[in-house]
Amino acid sequence: MFNNVYKDKVVLLTGHTGFKGSWLAIWLNMLGAKVVGYSLDPYSNRDNFVVSKLQNKLLADVRGDIRDQKKLNETIQKYQPEIIFHLAAQALVKTAYNDPVETYETNTMGTVYVLEALRHNACLKTAIMVTSDKCYENVEQMWGYRETDRMGGYDPYSASKGAAELVISSYRNSYFNPKDYSKHGKALACVRAGNVIGGGDWSENRLIPDCIRFIEAGKDIEIRNPTATRPWEHVLEPLSGYLRLGEKLLGDPVTYATSFNFGPHISANKPVLEVVQRLVQYYGKGKVIDISDPNAVHENVLLSVDVTKAYIMLNWQTKWGLQDAIKKTVDWYQAALTNDDMYDFCVQQIQEHNN
Repeated sequence: MFNNVYKDKVVLLTGHTGFKGSWLAIWLNMLGAKVVGYSLDPYSNRDNFVVSKLQNKLLADVRGDIRDQKKLNETIQKYQPEIIFHLAAQALVKTAYNDPVETYETNTMGTVYVLEALRHNACLKTAIMVTSDKCYENVEQMWGYRETDRMGGYDPYSASKGAAELVISSYRNSYFNPKDYSKHGKALACVRAGNVIGGGDWSENRLIPDCIRFIEAGKDIEIRNPTATRPWEHVLEPLSGYLRLGEKLLGDPVTYATSFNFGPHISANKPVLEVVQRLVQYYGKGKVIDISDPNAVHENVLLSVDVTKAYIMLNWQTKWGLQDAIKKTVDWYQAALTNDDMYDFCVQQIQEHNN
């Protein structure tokens, strides 16, 4: 996979204890990379990082806050990574409303600290910065946002991601300009993914984990925004894009030092209600009730991204449709009920995705 470009390379992965980060850590481990994880503690003892027993499968499992610039640099200087995938973030819209300061500090200033680390550590050559499809100024249009569309953000979470994108663009122009690569030797790219689902996510106020909790507790599944339409994709889809981009950057650090969307085919842009109904169908039990609150905090109704650039430049597209994405997600949660080590199960799903 990926022409063995990651084999024996030291890769710094921020946010490795999180949902997407844990899956990326497993995949990098499969590729023979020496993974240095830098993150806060897992959210719960049921998270994918914990139940896949990843702690002992990495070169290093460092617990640190992305806002701790000193510790981040000490970690880099100790392990000398060549590549960094930056996933550490405050990823929840509702949490951002409750604590906007921490959200901006983590998502925007955390991005600054990673870019400063890239600038001042000679070992780091390649950086892939993960933001969000919510970085775009959402005007509720029916067509997908392109990489050249305007950054924005109505709510604190979206704005923190839009601000992070402006920071990345500024650093790329000022310090890591592709046309001056021969001088600085650094390749910087950023990636934006759609709404990601998959096994091992237990965050609060996220659709799939909330549904699983309701089902396991024998309670009705309460959904607060049934008509919201999102570009749903399995977690392995954008991760395959990130890894493909890393492969391309290592071979051609000038052409690919840009931004990319990684989202599903337009047929996977479905409302929340339909996604939950399919999840209930595959799980075999559960009942859905609408608890919409007209006074709830603002969330955009329509959102999708255009992935033409990734398709043309990276030869990337999603492999699993929405039906498969939900089925693979349910399979993981049901397997975790009786399996105390999910590492091999995750490896199997990655292999199935790669075939």
